[in-house]
Amino acid sequence: MASPAAPIPNASEVSLPLGPAMSRTRRLVMLALGWVSLGLGILGMFLPLLPTTCFLLGAAWAFSRSSPALHRWMLTNRWFGGYLRDYKEGRGFPARVKLVSLGVMWGTMALTVAAVPTLWLAAVLAVIGGAVTWHLYQLPTKQPA
Repeated sequence: MASPAAPIPNASEVSLPLGPAMSRTRRLVMLALGWVSLGLGILGMFLPLLPTTCFLLGAAWAFSRSSPALHRWMLTNRWFGGYLRDYKEGRGFPARVKLVSLGVMWGTMALTVAAVPTLWLAAVLAVIGGAVTWHLYQLPTKQPA
């Protein structure tokens, strides 16, 4: 979901470092990990409790080690390429994205605890929510263009 003002680079404009040679089995495992992470990340765009960013970052990492073409595709994708590039280059996320993400996450967690009132679930969700909140707080806030 790149902002309209941010140009999307062509696939040939994104340079990728080549990793060390790896076995065929390891490459296939990394490709599978990348595809599973990408699938979970896309599902996370529509399912509130499933995170999106961490899975997309995981997919980009796995593809960067197994398929330069797929890694390039992720970085140039019109829906999430801008966010991945901004994160990778340390520019962070817009304040609105941070606030909406935290609001949806904490609201969904509160509904989950209300629907399934168990102490261990509340504790696990509080730890996860706290970690995600801290991580987003630590990221730079990207200023509007």
